[in-house]
Amino acid sequence: MQKHVCRSLRNSLYAVAAAGLLMFLTGCCCHAVKPLPDGLSYRSGWLPTAEARFLSDRSGLDKSGRRVAEQEIFDEVFGMIARAERLVLVDMFLFNDFVGAGPLPHRRLSEELTYAMIARKRAVPGLRAMLITDPVNTVYGGLESLYLKRLEADGIEVVVTRLEPLRDSNPAWSSAWRLIGQPWGNRPGGRVANPFGPGRVTVRSWLSLLNFKANHRKVLVADAGGRLRALVTSANPHDGSSAHSNVGLVFEGLAAQAVLETEQAVLDFSGYRGSPLCNEFVDAAAHTGGAADAEGLRIQVLTEEAIADAAEAMIGGAGPGDRIDLVMFYLADRGIVRALKAAAGRGVSLRVTLDPNKDAFGRQKSGMPNRQVAWELAAAGVPVRWAVTSGEQMHSKMLLLRRADGSADLLA
Repeated sequence: MQKHVCRSLRNSLYAVAAAGLLMFLTGCCCHAVKPLPDGLSYRSGWLPTAEARFLSDRSGLDKSGRRVAEQEIFDEVFGMIARAERLVLVDMFLFNDFVGAGPLPHRRLSEELTYAMIARKRAVPGLRAMLITDPVNTVYGGLESLYLKRLEADGIEVVVTRLEPLRDSNPAWSSAWRLIGQPWGNRPGGRVANPFGPGRVTVRSWLSLLNFKANHRKVLVADAGGRLRALVTSANPHDGSSAHSNVGLVFEGLAAQAVLETEQAVLDFSGYRGSPLCNEFVDAAAHTGGAADAEGLRIQVLTEEAIADAAEAMIGGAGPGDRIDLVMFYLADRGIVRALKAAAGRGVSLRVTLDPNKDAFGRQKSGMPNRQVAWELAAAGVPVRWAVTSGEQMHSKMLLLRRADGSADLLA
């Protein structure tokens, strides 16, 4: 009798272990390849625009070792907010004052953006103002953000992106996390060190971090004089990132309307129940940006997978006499690496500039992935240059194709 009970218990444990393993393996497979939320991977048509301006932030040391910086991006951001009458939508990845241990002087961008939005909302009470951001800024629920609380207190809508619908970047861990960690949620007031700065967080914050998921967008959409304008950038309103080099593009018209549509997709999968953003400017956007003809300046709005597809197509379509400049903070996508090597073999003039991946907010990094990729590209005949950094990062992401016929495409 005792042997029968032991055998039954052992068989039950085997069954439970087998079921758990099956759930784990199913999660690994399904959540790594599941469809993206509706509207998230977006490709517009080519849209005319009457105006587009390229912006850049450049930082470095002069000959005497003194830090110098030329910054345009957030000056433009604050100007756009200050002119808005009906709508301001900000979607930013890093929005906090964590600075790490670096010795650099820092601009208090998170505070500046907070008070710029509050000031405009107070000046124009009817303004629809919204911030979309990533849960990394609350350390995944383990720390309160004073900036988010201040925005909400002044009537600005704050939406923290819900990351669960996104594909798994770290499938093995995320499958385990859904079983043992996610059901418990999170809360402020933990006892372990904040991985990004001062304060204490929960162990669950650290475990959430290992999912490696994010809403990585840096976008602003606002009206000005009855027109809709959009700014897309690589820069974050993050104090610790304020000395980085970055790029941005500001434009108006139908392309700005398209950006607004892509932001609605983020709101939808994050559970937002407010009125659709596009209701604000459907009519206005239809009458802006039409001054450019079919041969003039045009913009195509791309998000998520469509960005990598467009980059591969630009590089793959280049031939002898064309020139490609690629500036990239991280370069690891195998499709793009293969396309660059193939372009070098076709005789395309190439120039790749990479960040050395050695600094991250006062911490030393190993140089991955750029140093390994640079070795591979150089071996294939692709000229690689290194950005000279001194504690900051060359955080830009930009691909420029200049064709022999004088036309050009910029992906930024």
